[in-house]
Amino acid sequence: MSVNGVTSSQTTAPYSYSATENVKTNAAATENTKTEGTSAGAGAVYEPSKETSAASTKKTYTPDTNLINKMKADADARTAQMRSLVEKMMSQQANTYGKANDIWSFLRSGNFTVDPATRAQAQADIAEDGYWGVNQTSDRIIDFAKALTGGDPDKIEDMRAAFEKGFKRAGKTWGGDLPDISQRTYEAVMEKFDKMAEEAKKTTSTTPSTPNPADPTTEK
Repeated sequence: MSVNGVTSSQTTAPYSYSATENVKTNAAATENTKTEGTSAGAGAVYEPSKETSAASTKKTYTPDTNLINKMKADADARTAQMRSLVEKMMSQQANTYGKANDIWSFLRSGNFTVDPATRAQAQADIAEDGYWGVNQTSDRIIDFAKALTGGDPDKIEDMRAAFEKGFKRAGKTWGGDLPDISQRTYEAVMEKFDKMAEEAKKTTSTTPSTPNPADPTTEK
């Protein structure tokens, strides 16, 4: 975006794209991840094992449907708010938008201006502690993954794969490399998945195995 756009503010200097673009693309990446995560979760099985009695004590994990619905409703509301903001901005620059193939090419071009109120809102949304900022966005993705799997550590890599697939889809929708804020959000999510996996390993290694009564070597 030109210097008279969102990036004219010092608070967005670290970003190579406008605050409005960053809000839109991080929202798109989150939406695609949510879709892929739901698809992955729908194909997963979180029921008690049907194997031998030795496996009957294995902990079962149930998706937290209440939290999932709450998070989806919150994300939908915030996305609608953001979409309204962008559409209002585009309606004021119809000629510029009309030359673009779609909303994504319009945002990528940076060939538009932003009023002070819109700029301030976008800057707040992508700030370090903003709703569409790296911290909150990555936390929501991880929380959604945990809620979807019921916290099952065996599903961590499935959720990681779903996130990666969603992020790639967001890149294709955008039409190229996503803005820096989205790349940093990706890295933050991957680091949090790594931490989850590491904690799961520690928990597994410190959890004593359950003796099998049928095993003749088991002490009585």
